[in-house]
Amino acid sequence: MNPLIGITLDSEEAGGYSKSPWYALRKNYCEAVRTAGGVPILLPHHADCVDRYLALIQGLIVSGGAFDVDPALFGAAERHEAVVLKPGRTTFELALVRGALERDMPVLGICGGEQLVNVALGGSLIQHIPHAVAGGLEHEQTAPRHLPGHEVALTPGSKLAAIAGCAAIPVNSSHHQAIREVGAGCIVNAIAPDGVIEGIEMPGKRFCLGVQWHPEYNVSPADAALFRAFIEACR
Repeated sequence: MNPLIGITLDSEEAGGYSKSPWYALRKNYCEAVRTAGGVPILLPHHADCVDRYLALIQGLIVSGGAFDVDPALFGAAERHEAVVLKPGRTTFELALVRGALERDMPVLGICGGEQLVNVALGGSLIQHIPHAVAGGLEHEQTAPRHLPGHEVALTPGSKLAAIAGCAAIPVNSSHHQAIREVGAGCIVNAIAPDGVIEGIEMPGKRFCLGVQWHPEYNVSPADAALFRAFIEACR
């Protein structure tokens, strides 16, 4: 049986696509899961349904989106003006991630999802890279996301390095925040040339891994390999 993979949705207020509030997810998330051998299902933001969702799925993907985690959740006294909050989404995803990890369910965090996983584990975030990282790279690339924005160096001995089978990979880049301090039990598995953390994982879990880029765009063979490894861990 191909494992059922829950993917969290982004949410938007009325306007644009719909005159009513709406959920959003790019098709390539689902296509990447299906290509790797999983069956994607989408998870609306109902915190009272978390236990039921987790009883149904075999793996969890926390997607990216146009949102930031509330800095108050990692102890910041101030909020940068660039930070955009979606409290309902964050509350739901925190409960979902913590419940999944309690069950040792495989978890893959992508971009903002990686940041959310880190905060769920007690880590903190850089609220706005251009403000905090002197001479930093352009982490919100202007090129299309199917093209690389920069390379990341993979940590020797990490699960991600083993999956990729190499020391460095090209990645796309679409984020203004990044991990500052890693959560409990995590290690850094990828770093950008400017020192920005680009990936984390929990060696003590069956599969808990987050990347700052969007592997669903399949920029390099390592992206497809990451989805395959995740789906295999869900079997």
